[in-house]
Amino acid sequence: MISRYFVRSVVAGAAVAALLAAPMRSRAASADVDDGQEIACLALTIYYEARGESESGRLAVGHVVMNRTRSALFPANVCDVVREGGSQRHRCQFSWWCDGLSDRPKDQTALRESLWLAEEIYRGCTRDPTAGALWYHSTAVKPSWSRSFGPGKRIDRHVFYRGGPNRPIRASASATTPEQCRRPTPPAAATLLAGS
Repeated sequence: MISRYFVRSVVAGAAVAALLAAPMRSRAASADVDDGQEIACLALTIYYEARGESESGRLAVGHVVMNRTRSALFPANVCDVVREGGSQRHRCQFSWWCDGLSDRPKDQTALRESLWLAEEIYRGCTRDPTAGALWYHSTAVKPSWSRSFGPGKRIDRHVFYRGGPNRPIRASASATTPEQCRRPTPPAAATLLAGS
């Protein structure tokens, strides 16, 4: 018997493959957001921005993306948040999106874990270790904008910032039930991208 998680993982994996093959397009005007695509965008961000970090570090990066979808300062859906700024080098919000390197994941184990965490975060089944952060940067850099937010919260190799207390928030409701959050850990062996 195939578990529902495994089926969802395969579907999300196919969405990652489709996302990588599809041209960049804005879905801001679309009310029909594809959950599989959204989870794939979130998973790739976790994979490329925090692969190799602790679960807390990967959760933190994923939650920044989701926090942005709830802020009136950023686009309302995950893929548009991730792609904001376009693909021109050093103009995008998440360095993996515009670094000029291949966006095809090589580490299947890390990708599987990223997909699992992305779905947990997307469904509202995890606590935000950043307490609502909208920005972060690597500890290897000290961007000028970070000074305007005061001291950040360091988690692994990133520093997270919430921003001002009066930042506009977009209302959102979670439809997650406790049953939707009771899922097993990722399966040990699943190839999520055909041909990789």
